[in-house]
Amino acid sequence: MFEIQKKNFLLNIETKQKILSEHKLYSALTSVEALRTFSEWHVFAVWDFMSLLKSLQGKLTCVELPWRPMVDVSSETTRLINEIVVGEESDLNYDGRPMSHFNMYLLAMDELKANSCKVREFIETLEFSDLPKPIRDFVSFNLDVAMNGKSHEVASVFFYGREKLIPDMFRGILAVTKENPEQYKQFNYYFERHIEVDDGDHGPKALACLQNLIKSDQSEKEALSAASKALDLRIALWDGCLESLTGKLQN
Repeated sequence: MFEIQKKNFLLNIETKQKILSEHKLYSALTSVEALRTFSEWHVFAVWDFMSLLKSLQGKLTCVELPWRPMVDVSSETTRLINEIVVGEESDLNYDGRPMSHFNMYLLAMDELKANSCKVREFIETLEFSDLPKPIRDFVSFNLDVAMNGKSHEVASVFFYGREKLIPDMFRGILAVTKENPEQYKQFNYYFERHIEVDDGDHGPKALACLQNLIKSDQSEKEALSAASKALDLRIALWDGCLESLTGKLQN
């Protein structure tokens, strides 16, 4: 019985990922002004990604003192997460200097003269009321999963909603920005770097981590359900961003 449910879940997830990989938002990024607006929305997803990742690191490695060896987590899983953290929190930026991907994104926003004040203020205050509803719903869900979800739910949102999704999604954006390599050099580097590491490294590691955490039909059902919800909210986020680009979004 569960195998039928699982198949339906995976088909549903695949359909939503296809919607995101072909979203009309990408074709609307035809000007610096449009990319500015996009970045001012997308940066929230760049930021809360790190909470999902650090949640996994907290659950699957020992980050407390005194250090103690993990009992219920395989060394393979611990290594997978630590390797992803190194890449996301201290990768080499466009100039070859160690930097988190979030700070790389802020540099790209500065290059475009996009407004990063709202996300910076939000990180300090965690005040949701001033955010557009699609951003508010997206971020609050991911933070709730990161802080309160089970390990397999966090890993599933991280894999299906981020690492598996990002390469195809960013290819759609890069198809627009690569036409202006000098104007968008920081953004192009960010998108190209993510396609490279997520396709060939972080994506497979995130999948292996998720597979190591699935211990039963129930845990797999919970994991896939969380992933499906995450994708629904990403679609709503992209829909909202597209509406804001066309002046139709009502806050």
